[in-house]
Amino acid sequence: MADQDFVLRMVGIHKRFPGVLALDQVDFQVRPGQVHALMGENGAGKSTLMNCLFGIHHADSGQVFLDGRPVRFRGTRDALDAGVAMIQQELCNVPRRSVQENVWLGREACRRLGPLRLLDHRQNRRNTVALMRELEIEIAPEALVGDLSISRQQLCEIAKAISCNARIVVMDEPTSSISEVETEHLFRIIRGLKDRGVAVVYISHKMDEIFRIADEISVMRDGCMVGTFPAGAMDEERLIQLMVGRDTSKRFPPIASEPGPVRLEVDGLTAADPRSFKDVSFSLRRGEILGIGGLVGAQRTELVEALFGLRPVASGSIRVDGREVRIRSSRDAIAHGIALITEDRRRSGIFPLLPVWTNTAMAGLGRFRGPLGVLGRRRMLQACAEIIEKMRTKCPSLQTPIGNLSGGNQQKVLVARWLLTMPDILIMDEPTRGIDVGAKFEIYTIMDELVRAGKAIIMVSSELAELVALAHRVMVLCQGRQTGTLERAQATQENIMRLAAKFE
Repeated sequence: MADQDFVLRMVGIHKRFPGVLALDQVDFQVRPGQVHALMGENGAGKSTLMNCLFGIHHADSGQVFLDGRPVRFRGTRDALDAGVAMIQQELCNVPRRSVQENVWLGREACRRLGPLRLLDHRQNRRNTVALMRELEIEIAPEALVGDLSISRQQLCEIAKAISCNARIVVMDEPTSSISEVETEHLFRIIRGLKDRGVAVVYISHKMDEIFRIADEISVMRDGCMVGTFPAGAMDEERLIQLMVGRDTSKRFPPIASEPGPVRLEVDGLTAADPRSFKDVSFSLRRGEILGIGGLVGAQRTELVEALFGLRPVASGSIRVDGREVRIRSSRDAIAHGIALITEDRRRSGIFPLLPVWTNTAMAGLGRFRGPLGVLGRRRMLQACAEIIEKMRTKCPSLQTPIGNLSGGNQQKVLVARWLLTMPDILIMDEPTRGIDVGAKFEIYTIMDELVRAGKAIIMVSSELAELVALAHRVMVLCQGRQTGTLERAQATQENIMRLAAKFE
């Protein structure tokens, strides 16, 4: 193919981090006006390759061509100026600034006052209103981004990328935190970009999205490019085999444990915030996975955070093993054998600059204290090494900063962290968000082992197939109200959606 057939060509891209060969002579090319899916397991090198394109990382060797011309970006501003925009897998916003300030950050409209250039806030607002109207996104320009839900923050990141009028838009897991309705909205935006000749590089672990939206698919594995294929010539089974290099005919392990006595009882729990959940009651048994389903805004995360002492409640009771307990902090929750893996690993999970072993051990430091209160470093390292190996986490060493790991491997470290606290009740809020099919199966297997050992799990998930396959029962919320609980035999995707959309 001639260079003019591609808006982007990356040739021989090589990138090494300390102890890790992230990219090994990778070639990648994208045509204008097409959606090009970039697939692979966590740690395959997808995000690293795109970060090299966007100027976040600098390749050790290799060349990048835009419209046949060689380019080398010193930073993200150079990439934006050249017409390359990127929606990061992890949200990159400024929480205590408004939506309009985030959208136009570094590109604000200004007016001159003599020799001075002053920010034109009115023009920035008008530009934001026009952009949101064009994209049919209903978010006030003055709203603080940190006050928005994760899904609406994701929509702001999408709007920011579109606002650049880029010729290439990279979308790294853009639907990981948005609802099905918002996903359909995003697909309409993508079709509009294609019609304007914009190339979209689309990274996702959601197979149904790939086959709906992609024109071509490139597959990476272990830092190498496996190949590029027309989307119409692929099916899900073949794509998964190329990604993982092995047969993965089973997506879910059999969850066959028989639940035992009641371990957790929640009665009439109501949030202190009147806009949140009200009068929620349920029980959780030993050896059971209780799924919590619902649409964005159902207050699922708010409910489990209240169970972990992160949000105040106005009324209701919580009993653990038949004894009423008061949980006013995470310390209280941990003391009662409750653990929480949060939805947003970047904001409320990992400490990116600290090593893997520190991130793993920090929630369970009490078990490593000696008689004088001194932490036993050797015992901590040994315990961390064992649990990290059990989770099959890909990391060069326990000393590697967790921020250097892929998103999926970061998530595995968080699971390992809470398993070290030896909880009786494990709350998992979107445990497989942004994780590839191979890593998902490994986490599902860990969940199965835990319930077989008598642990109890609450799993919040937006993936209906996950709820149906794994949960013994599914409780559904809608706008903070409990609309029903389905036993496994009745927990179909259709029945869950019916209860999730049961607006009052």
